[in-house]
Amino acid sequence: MKENGLIVVGGGLAGCEAAWQAAQRGVRVRLYEMRPLVNTGAHVTDRLAELVCSNSFGSNQVDRGTGLLLNELRMLGSFLIRCADEAALPAGRALAVDRDKFSQRVTKAILEHPNITVIREEVKSIPEAPAIIASGPLTSESLSASIATFLGQANLFFYDAISPIVEADTINMSIAFRASRYDQESNGDYINCPMNQDEYEYFVNELIKAERIPLRPFEEKIESGVISGKGQFFEACLPIEVLAQRGKDALAYGPLRPVGLRDPRTGKRPYAVVQLRQDNLAGTLYNMVGFQTNLTFPEQKRVFRLIPGLEYAEFSRYGQMHRNTYIFSPQSLKPTLQTMRRPDLFMAGQIIGVEGYAGNIASGWLAGVNAARFLQGRLLFKLPRETMIGSLIYYITHASEKDFQPMKSNFGLLPYSEDEWLRNKKQRHLYFVQRSKEILGRWIEEFNVFD
Repeated sequence: MKENGLIVVGGGLAGCEAAWQAAQRGVRVRLYEMRPLVNTGAHVTDRLAELVCSNSFGSNQVDRGTGLLLNELRMLGSFLIRCADEAALPAGRALAVDRDKFSQRVTKAILEHPNITVIREEVKSIPEAPAIIASGPLTSESLSASIATFLGQANLFFYDAISPIVEADTINMSIAFRASRYDQESNGDYINCPMNQDEYEYFVNELIKAERIPLRPFEEKIESGVISGKGQFFEACLPIEVLAQRGKDALAYGPLRPVGLRDPRTGKRPYAVVQLRQDNLAGTLYNMVGFQTNLTFPEQKRVFRLIPGLEYAEFSRYGQMHRNTYIFSPQSLKPTLQTMRRPDLFMAGQIIGVEGYAGNIASGWLAGVNAARFLQGRLLFKLPRETMIGSLIYYITHASEKDFQPMKSNFGLLPYSEDEWLRNKKQRHLYFVQRSKEILGRWIEEFNVFD
């Protein structure tokens, strides 16, 4: 492939954001997406920017790590965050979307953009022309091998899991109740299934004993020897049954924590609570929050029906696992997201070690803008470290081999001086938010970011 313009490999969140930002700056973009010709094992449609795991982009509160990142992306004119805002669903303080409406909006806009051509074809090796690799955590084996060979290192992979989706009209609302944490006045954006201690302990025991789907051979070992399979789960997305094995109260202090909720039947806080979040605009489907799983489908139906309120639940989608691929970015990428070995080759998305939808989009924004500026002979951007985006990119390009792992946005990444340290955590976060807003605003104006 030696076409003029820019090649973007991957039609996920990072790839679509990158393609849009480059195209908006006058660059002709060829966006390659292998689906539906080659399936990933996790996607179910052929649309661009399909959300495979949760339908939530995370907290919309600006004093949370993801909330600050979302705010920065809005300031930077992110295309995908605009689509997410337009497809938003009620989700308390989080940004959750109707996943179909979201991917439809993105796909339609990409296909109609005069500077973008979508090509449904698998890219099996790194293009020789200027390109952005945003093939995501489900990169095909052939492209993964090509990337590993190019970078001079073995790729790493871990296992990720997605949650089941329940049909709303099969939830027993005589037991379950609507509420958002710490919000006793409104009707609440979540459906909550309360458990007493006996119900919780029985559920946990059955969950741990339940039959799991064996990992597939290609997930355990790649015969080429280029990719090393470690068979490990990513901590931020542990299957519910794996987390349950860590101790009898691991779930009660984790995804089933009852804080900020009271059962209206008793007026008391339950021992544990399973939360379900609206998954489509019609409100007919609900996602089981934190219930990523690798149980067999019959076992999911049996065990999850032990949850009070889900005795007769029907599942429109069962949970499942898939392989995620990522590179060791500190040895591979510059803060501009250029590869160290080729200045005209950029990488973005989960494959570089950013976690969370907003993080993927942020990396796509930076790669797309910088690839366009590279082709136009302009200075490439490095975002200020005082911003969440800048700190996230700094981490993945500077972390040590010992410390590096896929990372979500969090305030621990942000730099501060002794004079800026505030012992009160809330005040410290609000200070970081205000600092980010001021510095990013000045940076956008100084560098004519939208030019």
